[in-house]
Amino acid sequence: MKGIKIRGTGRSVPVKTVTNQDMAAIVDTSDEWISSRTGIQRRRHCGEGENLTSLSVQAARQALESAGVRPEEIGACIVATLSADTLVPSAACLVQRELGLPEDIPCFDLAAACTGFLFALHTMECLLNASPRKYGLVIGAEYLSRLINWEDRGTCILFGDGAGAAVVECREDWGTVPAVMGCHGDDKLLRVPGPGTSEPCLISMEGTQVFKFAVEAVPWCIRQVLETSGKTVEDVDFFVFHQANARIIDLAVRKYRIPQEKYYKNIQDYGNTSAASIPLVLSELQEQKKVGSGSRVLLVGFGGGLTWGGTLIEFA
Repeated sequence: MKGIKIRGTGRSVPVKTVTNQDMAAIVDTSDEWISSRTGIQRRRHCGEGENLTSLSVQAARQALESAGVRPEEIGACIVATLSADTLVPSAACLVQRELGLPEDIPCFDLAAACTGFLFALHTMECLLNASPRKYGLVIGAEYLSRLINWEDRGTCILFGDGAGAAVVECREDWGTVPAVMGCHGDDKLLRVPGPGTSEPCLISMEGTQVFKFAVEAVPWCIRQVLETSGKTVEDVDFFVFHQANARIIDLAVRKYRIPQEKYYKNIQDYGNTSAASIPLVLSELQEQKKVGSGSRVLLVGFGGGLTWGGTLIEFA
């Protein structure tokens, strides 16, 4: 089986910045309360003329340019999201139209909440193994501000909008990407009701229980990926965690004694962007030249579903 590597990345976030002070004017909270508990200082929310499709297209264009790959070379497109502009057509199909991707390729959305980008990477590797084209476009994008319950101060402070994208390349001489993934069906701890229910389509979350799940899932994923790949912390150039809560990242970093120069947090600027979180970090790291050709990056995601996953992927 052929393996994949990341060829290029891109990102797009809305223009509008919503600070903790802005949130304090809406709900009973404060900058100190939010930042001390989550690490979030600001987040981006879509404004007029912005939506999930436009963010996805901009991030994808940037990734294609970064990779030096033309739209007609793409063999599949997956958008990891839980907040697409329309259920049908999928966000991926709209991206396909806007970018002029080939019409004889699979384009679809994947819903695995905050682990979605990792699920999509693994799925893309499988698709490209059966494709005559060697490049794939993987996007993580969310428009969560329209799913916020503004009467729930415990969740409305957390979420932001954005999109990150990666162009991956598949080759015969590259080994299969080590990955661990799992799900535990739970419709209580973190959920967004769908059109088949009488509930409003808003995010609800049992924050304390989700935090407990995350602080167990993250180190487990790290351990499993390292064991599966036969690598150690020293062999990994960078660790990229889903940006849900700064304290979750700090706990994992301490447990594995990960050096400060090997991990990165941008939750202070974007909040929790669910499926967009990990590719946003990857794009910033590549732009800052903290990762590049040959870099080995360990990605860890966790979120609603409940879902979790980890993978060790390289930059081409």
